[in-house]
Amino acid sequence: MALRPVHVNIKAVDHAAVGRFWAEALGWGVHGRATTYVGPGADLVWPDPVAVGIDVVPVAEPKTTTKNSVHLDLATTSAAHQAELVARLQALGATPAHVGQGEVPWTVLADPEGNEFCVLEPREVYRDTGPIATVVVDCVDPRVMAGFWGAAMDWTLHDVNDDHARFRSAKGVGPYLEFLRTPGVKTVPDRIHLDLLPYPGDDRAAEVARLRDLGATDLDVGQGDVPWTCLADPEGHEFCVLAPS
Repeated sequence: MALRPVHVNIKAVDHAAVGRFWAEALGWGVHGRATTYVGPGADLVWPDPVAVGIDVVPVAEPKTTTKNSVHLDLATTSAAHQAELVARLQALGATPAHVGQGEVPWTVLADPEGNEFCVLEPREVYRDTGPIATVVVDCVDPRVMAGFWGAAMDWTLHDVNDDHARFRSAKGVGPYLEFLRTPGVKTVPDRIHLDLLPYPGDDRAAEVARLRDLGATDLDVGQGDVPWTCLADPEGHEFCVLAPS
């Protein structure tokens, strides 16, 4: 049994507008009505065999000023590409964001509803990830996160220390998933979370039971009767286990 991240779920008041922003930002296609799914190519392929897509879902409440504990880092190939991408994103509606980063070689921006993300300087480790370099999760203890998520997913743990843990698909394609030690304990629900999917033929209920044994807890976010299960990891980060396709 195994699970794989298939998309990043973003809550938005105007899901269509935020979805269009991310589609144009990444050069991807946009699909859907009830939610707005963003993925590579003009035609919908789900789950994508390489990329981790973005699913923007409608909510009534706008984002607060609290920094999200999950964000995207975008990859660039040169200093000129980084500057060009930042300028293009701002023309699309992104705004500069200040999260205490100080003098750093990357640029912190926010999407049209205030969700923070970073445009990284060129880094060799992200040379072949596609437009999304990594999904970053703030955490207290990367080693604990490495233990839980390493058992939860079929992705490969590339490195772990007191400051970060880094995963990538066992196929060595697509973005990384990183847990970054960040001061402060999570206090508000995540505006952004991961959605995981069992492989065809696997049993979602059995996967959920396995996750509970690993330390996940049930989560009620008012979802009602839905074909997915909402859980939280040992540090309280929300995630969902979807029904197999």
